[in-house]
Amino acid sequence: MRLKMEKFRQILLILLAVVVCSCQTKRDFFPKNIEQIEVEIIRFDQALLDINPDEAEVGIKQLYTDYVGFMDMYVEGVLGLDTRDTLGFSQIFANYLTDTTMGFMQTNAEVQKQFANIDDIQKELNRGFSRIHYLYPELDIPNIYLLVSGFNASIFAYDDIIGVGVDMYLGGNYKYYNQVVYDYQKTTMDKKFLAGDILNYYITQNIPFTSKQNRLLEHMLFRGKQIYLLEQLLPNSPKWEVIGYTQEQWDWCEKWEKEIWNKIMDKRDLFKTEPMVITSYLNDGPFTSEISQESPGRLGIWVGWRIIDSYMRHNEEVSLQELMKDGDAQKILEKSFYKP
Repeated sequence: MRLKMEKFRQILLILLAVVVCSCQTKRDFFPKNIEQIEVEIIRFDQALLDINPDEAEVGIKQLYTDYVGFMDMYVEGVLGLDTRDTLGFSQIFANYLTDTTMGFMQTNAEVQKQFANIDDIQKELNRGFSRIHYLYPELDIPNIYLLVSGFNASIFAYDDIIGVGVDMYLGGNYKYYNQVVYDYQKTTMDKKFLAGDILNYYITQNIPFTSKQNRLLEHMLFRGKQIYLLEQLLPNSPKWEVIGYTQEQWDWCEKWEKEIWNKIMDKRDLFKTEPMVITSYLNDGPFTSEISQESPGRLGIWVGWRIIDSYMRHNEEVSLQELMKDGDAQKILEKSFYKP
């Protein structure tokens, strides 16, 4: 009898392991023969930094010729200067290229060093936008302009262009960031986050919020869907990098996931519509004030992602496009069977 019970117990353990493994299997939404997209990356940063400070006016005029339209946007939109005053801008830019007080000259040298080779960024963007094109063939694929911003901009859009200030991706420990950002913002100021930031920005710009209600629940799941999609576009990135956390922050969230969810439910925050509550869960910050000063910021997005991940594992008939289009947050929550 004892042998039969032991055998029965072993069978149950095997079945349980199979169930757990099947629930944790990562879904694959893309065929192997997917059409490959080659994203064009324009090295506007190199063109800027190749200018001779002693002949800045000549170099700037050439940029206006070579980058018609974009140069106006760069001068006015990024640097906040008058694009009509070519001479004045040339003098300012010459000073920028030689400045050591604010660290611009040192930063430009670091940009040229770290971004001399961008093959890894090119590869990630090609894969990510190939997958976006497979899901949404009607969307235009942008050109990517790399530039130096004088610490003024990370990512922005201009017509069919996405501009990226590469001087904002030199590593969280880069000393000149201390004078322009808060410590909690430094986590993602690293080259390894650049491709993901571009893809996430593109998702945000092109896939609209579809929910009819304006509760925290709707916003959490919408932002969770964005990160879930981003995860599919960055299959080789660790989960904490996809959402822009450190591994320590991710581990903290996993450790306290049950307590986080219980606190949200106990406070009935899911069903609140007050902007202050919503922003406290979703906006970046040193911590999520509604939960704990030990927590990372944007904890509502992390929980929303966990709910969406659970929903997609329990509803394998739902495609990525259907997920992103579905604005029924209440249904998604109920059918996710999320229970940390």
